[in-house]
Amino acid sequence: MSRGRGPGRGSSRSSERPAGSGQLKAVFVLLVGLSGGLIAIQNNAPLAVIGAAIVGGSVAGGALLWYLIWITTD
Repeated sequence: MSRGRGPGRGSSRSSERPAGSGQLKAVFVLLVGLSGGLIAIQNNAPLAVIGAAIVGGSVAGGALLWYLIWITTD
């Protein structure tokens, strides 16, 4: 009985990893963006300010994600 890799083993993991990584990055940016919107909601801001806070938070989240990737890769 061999414990070697059977057909289809190993390759599915490597192909699923980038998709999961991309989803995690998107969730991270979305979380930072929505947190800005929630702070605006708590301060009874108008709808336009809430939208601007979400967009600004998403831009800040994207910049933070870029920085985290930049400092952790060789």
